[in-house]
Amino acid sequence: MERNGRQAWPPELSEPLREVDRLRRGGRYTSALALARKLADAHPEQVRVLVEVGLTLGVWGGQPAEALPWFDRVLALAPGHAATRYYRSLALARLGRHVEAVEGFTQVEAAGFRKALVVHMKRAESLGALGRWSEAEADWTAALAEDPGNPWLLQQRALTRIRAGRKEAAEEDLTTALQAQEGDAVDPELLHARGVLRLERGDRVGARADFDAGLAALRVGDPPTLLDALRAGLRDAR
Repeated sequence: MERNGRQAWPPELSEPLREVDRLRRGGRYTSALALARKLADAHPEQVRVLVEVGLTLGVWGGQPAEALPWFDRVLALAPGHAATRYYRSLALARLGRHVEAVEGFTQVEAAGFRKALVVHMKRAESLGALGRWSEAEADWTAALAEDPGNPWLLQQRALTRIRAGRKEAAEEDLTTALQAQEGDAVDPELLHARGVLRLERGDRVGARADFDAGLAALRVGDPPTLLDALRAGLRDAR
């Protein structure tokens, strides 16, 4: 029997596909791709096999352009395969084809894809790349509805709001994100971003406090450019 263009799954394919995954995770990308292609040649209408070739190329191999034809083959067989449409949209975004990526993510959302959070995040990134800030903000807001209070999501929405000229709302997001952090978990990047906003509106005292706190919160592994930016901000705030 077939469902939405998909053939019934032969149980004997399960172990070879697990081997593909083991090879990928073990760093043996070339062997994984060779095995995946061999399985696809033997089973050209098995959706799951074709998806794994696309994922091996696009995710593990960093070759989104080469992955696209495989995802297209899946969608020709099973147009309603939402996960593949999501993977295809990711590949388009990585290639800078953001208009098509946004369209794809919207189709995935309409299909009721179970990972709504990542769809909103990835579409927001593509919308931002296109300069469509209001739409991007709406997606970051929808992502926050899925994961309320997430500091990283708040930071992304703040950055989007800054680019949209909504700096007061952006500062509110950064403050909310920082309120959820304490001790070693305080993110100096958030403090720098809020310090810059405070300095722009003339709050030198608040800006200095943020830059000082950011310097104190720097961690091993933070980029030297962040240290330089915090020091420069502190000089400007004086």
